[in-house]
Amino acid sequence: MSFLLQEEVKKELSNNLDFICRTVTTNSGEVLLMFLKSMVDKTAIAREIIEPIISYKNQFDFIALQTKIIRAADIAPIKRNQIVEYILKNQVVVVFKEKYLSVDLEKFPTRMPSEPPTSPNIYGPREGFVEAIATNISLLRRRLPTKNLKIENLNVGRETNTKISVLYLKNIANKSIVKEITSKLKAIDIDGVVDSFYIANFLKKRPYSMFEQVGFQEKPDIVVAKVLEGRIAILVDGSPIVLTVPYMVFEDLQSSNDYYTNYVFVNFIRIIRTIGIALATIVPGLYLSIRLYSYTTLPLNYIIIISNSTRNLPFTPVLEIMFILLLFQILYEVSLRLPQYLGLATSIVGALVLGDTGVKAGLISPPGVIIVAVSIMAIYTIPSQASQLTVLRAVFVVLGATVGLLGIIGGVVYIINYLNTLNAYGTPYLAPFAPQIKDDLKDGIFKRPLYDMKKRPVAISNANKIRQKEADGNE
Repeated sequence: MSFLLQEEVKKELSNNLDFICRTVTTNSGEVLLMFLKSMVDKTAIAREIIEPIISYKNQFDFIALQTKIIRAADIAPIKRNQIVEYILKNQVVVVFKEKYLSVDLEKFPTRMPSEPPTSPNIYGPREGFVEAIATNISLLRRRLPTKNLKIENLNVGRETNTKISVLYLKNIANKSIVKEITSKLKAIDIDGVVDSFYIANFLKKRPYSMFEQVGFQEKPDIVVAKVLEGRIAILVDGSPIVLTVPYMVFEDLQSSNDYYTNYVFVNFIRIIRTIGIALATIVPGLYLSIRLYSYTTLPLNYIIIISNSTRNLPFTPVLEIMFILLLFQILYEVSLRLPQYLGLATSIVGALVLGDTGVKAGLISPPGVIIVAVSIMAIYTIPSQASQLTVLRAVFVVLGATVGLLGIIGGVVYIINYLNTLNAYGTPYLAPFAPQIKDDLKDGIFKRPLYDMKKRPVAISNANKIRQKEADGNE
């Protein structure tokens, strides 16, 4: 019987080389173990299952095997038709007298939590998420040791069967939003989920919009802060990125450093980030519009400097800016994909070519290089919005070159109006500024001290508005 079962399971698993069957003979009968050796702890199998069975001298039945002999903490009886399913879930399946147990001894290579490369901290926690969902949940549980923490698990992907966990505080999160999100996740019918970005596309209210409608977080302290505000976190096995919803665009203006630093300095830095958005998107297009259509608005000295710098260039102003943008973008893509030491060398060579040799050769002008360089550097004041800002910059370059200053103004008005129409899970995209929410402005562009923020964000629908009580105990 055990041989037939082994052959049946092996055939169903396509005769995979890492599928192992191990028979342990005892005075009570044969005990069959089946597992994938690449996904379980083989030392633990010997210690928790095989050794106790062999050393048990008395007769035993299936109940004794489950309750007395096997030492593993997570044991559950399963049905015969679930054997392959649980083996693929990285469990050890124990077969004894045509009854079946699932034993959780999962183990596979994973890295230790470390500071994410895109979210470095001067002060505050430096832990980052990893690719193992169990590790990520433990990082969040350590910071939320409360009975109100709720985790709902499901699997998505016909082939990958990827584990997904929906995490929230049941006394704070809006139940209808939780239900809507879980319903969307359960309705996903796709062959595989490789990363959390796959899931994000299904959670968007406007899937074809280029603007992000889901938050992407790499640090446990940030996710915990958002969950405490009433948001829902979605963890995907195999991804170090945790999704958070609802999402507002001004979240990316904030940094985890902001909450571990003096609020006066934070206000100054947030103003710099806001200016950075304008420099990243509008400045190249604005430069073109002024040079082509509104040069009389500049002081005479600046007009003379620009004229002298661009007199003998072979390109028109539009082609010059587009050429410099193209070179910078190629340089960025090359340095991103090369090994670290080669990427550094390429960046240095590229900077020399663009900043010095190109100007001396008369191909590009110093004002053009400065404008584009400032725009590209300013994008990374908010790195999470880099892709959107890059596309918007190209749009404003076209508007500035074709319509002029009026096109720049019209483009800004249109984009703000469009963003104002976005609303995901009851949260306005431009909150707390459109609509203006007085209490939420305490953590908008300007941040107030933590003791002054006594309520959770009004823009986020939640079941408990009070964050902290007054000193005398009154809410």
